[in-house]
Amino acid sequence: MERLSETVRAELGRFGTAGDLAAVVDRWPDAVGEGIARNAWPSRIARDGILHVHTADSVWAFELSHRGPEIAARLGISGIRFAPGPLAVDSPSGPRLAAAEPSERELREAAGIAAVIADENLRKTVEKAVGLSLASGRDRRLL
Repeated sequence: MERLSETVRAELGRFGTAGDLAAVVDRWPDAVGEGIARNAWPSRIARDGILHVHTADSVWAFELSHRGPEIAARLGISGIRFAPGPLAVDSPSGPRLAAAEPSERELREAAGIAAVIADENLRKTVEKAVGLSLASGRDRRLL
């Protein structure tokens, strides 16, 4: 049985450099590290071979642009461009996809917010959702 990923890559290959994006996404977390992968993620490869990477904000884009040649060399690509934009969340690879873990303070705050809910199951569900929301806001990631 042929792997689906091989078929998808073959089809994407018909569109030129866009087919290389899957390989870049696979290597991205190892090439840049967990911290960067949480705040920057490949979005596309242009026809000229330049990798376009979305970042969490303009500060990340500015800082990473200074490391662009180094990161491009690690990935084996001709060039890289960073710009603020939506971060991908559906890739199976990369540490940035793990849900943020709430801190003790965030868990206490979530419990305080949900304390007025009488139904125990609903209260626990709301506590968990609020805790995760507070943690994701702190991590400045799109989940």
